[in-house]
Amino acid sequence: MNSPELDTKDRFAFRPARGDDLPTILRLLADDPLGKFREQVLDGGAVADSYRAAFNVITADPRNHILVASVDGAVHGCLQLTFIPGLTYGGRERAQIEAVRVSAAMRGKGVGRALLGHAIGLARERGCALVQLTTDKRRLEALAFYRALGFAASHEGMKLGL
Repeated sequence: MNSPELDTKDRFAFRPARGDDLPTILRLLADDPLGKFREQVLDGGAVADSYRAAFNVITADPRNHILVASVDGAVHGCLQLTFIPGLTYGGRERAQIEAVRVSAAMRGKGVGRALLGHAIGLARERGCALVQLTTDKRRLEALAFYRALGFAASHEGMKLGL
């Protein structure tokens, strides 16, 4: 897949998520028409044990990264980037992007574009053959956003809830 070079314009800072970012990340994941029904945000910034355990497993795995975008030191965006080994594409890895969210206050201001550009850059540096992601078909704005970044709906994705 060819994707445009994305310019961060030094407006945003990107870094791996830290444990103290988890309450903010959870609020971002829940601040969504679909996420508000499946994510659990506790009062006072408390984090459910299941989220803390998942965060610890993800961040301990060198193939998994939770990245945050900050503006003036405050986290306003996040995503999970996973590098998946495979036998296709000459044995090259692919990058999977999940859980992309930008705070309501910063939507439409380039945070998501810059964060995706950063993740795509990391995949390029690692030598990945492609970057893939899924988004719910009901997220029409997200679909348009990803298409504008060069992503193509070239495959039919399927999921089985358990």
